[in-house]
Amino acid sequence: MHFFARLGERIEAVDSVVSVGLDPDPDRLPPSVADADLPRWSFNRRIIDATHEYAACYKPNAAFYEDADGWRALEETIAYAHGKDVPVLLDAKRGDIGNTARQYAEILDMADAITANPYMGQDSLAPFLQRTDKGVFVLCRTSNPGGSDLQDLELDDGGTLYERVAGLAAGWNEYGNVGLVVGATNPDELEEIREIVPDIPFLVPGVGAQGGDAEAAVEFGLADGVGLVNSSRGIIFAGENGARGGEPPEEEYFGAAGRAAKRLKRRLNEFR
Repeated sequence: MHFFARLGERIEAVDSVVSVGLDPDPDRLPPSVADADLPRWSFNRRIIDATHEYAACYKPNAAFYEDADGWRALEETIAYAHGKDVPVLLDAKRGDIGNTARQYAEILDMADAITANPYMGQDSLAPFLQRTDKGVFVLCRTSNPGGSDLQDLELDDGGTLYERVAGLAAGWNEYGNVGLVVGATNPDELEEIREIVPDIPFLVPGVGAQGGDAEAAVEFGLADGVGLVNSSRGIIFAGENGARGGEPPEEEYFGAAGRAAKRLKRRLNEFR
């Protein structure tokens, strides 16, 4: 099934546009999983168990898995998420040319979608775009402060670089499998980009730990009801805030992640 069709079905089934970022920083894993054979997989499994009923998608960031045990953990994580009927978007920000790009695109045999960097142009994205059943979220206007160093540059035609990327992405959307990554930290830019590409779903990071605008993320991030609003640290490490009322530490830690995902779902649904 086409990725965005599957995502739309998942959004409808759980009444949620929450993307849960699975970024298992080894330095922050709780003691209950730190000594497991694959700590990152053990952590992710418990997070998925706690959050899957609120998750439209899971978004593991490849940076946390790029070693031998990490790739094993990622494979197990994706298979487990699929077992819960939740699609997986790999946040890898790939973008290269020729054989290198084709090799990078092989990861889509495992994941349902990927983030990609458009800096090297259309040919660097072609191997991903040609996987017509997979989603490709192109970096457009990111939520980090340094994103403005390049993305806000004014072009000769008077527009900005991020606006040009949005326009190009619309042209690359031959198979209807293109999305855009647009941060929630500047709602005016979210609105501007939505006007340029009215029919392309967004992945909107920055609502959790970065404090982005939830209302704008929903109002401008969804196209025909389809899109994702991501929180990573704000959900998966919610248990670091301490135990609640005598519950066992492990149950409380991962229960906190579930409650954080539920709160974000309710918060976003106020604006849907």
